[in-house]
Amino acid sequence: QVQLVESGGGLVQPGGSLRLSCTASGSTFSLYVMSWYRQPPGKQRELVATITNIGLINYADSVKGRFTISRDNAKNTVYLQMNSLKPGDTAVYYCNARGLATSNWGQGTQVTVSS
Repeated sequence: QVQLVESGGGLVQPGGSLRLSCTASGSTFSLYVMSWYRQPPGKQRELVATITNIGLINYADSVKGRFTISRDNAKNTVYLQMNSLKPGDTAVYYCNARGLATSNWGQGTQVTVSS
């Protein structure tokens, strides 16, 4: 079972940027579909971005043009570059690794966008 550790969250002003990282244990990282989800306060968890094992990418409409997902298989790491942040982006951000029959989550990292 893969273990995921997120980092890079914090407090940022509107219009600012953050880069989240999620590092996975194990040797099969390149086979996983990696995603970032977020859960705003009082709301359900929602999908933010996905990158497949062959590099296909999808974004939620709310983050298109502002967020960029990428992966470095040599470092077992997936990234989420977040630019032009808005207060509505405030949430706990979670990393997910999906295999053929598995789905693993990280512990989450808090992102707060506030002046």
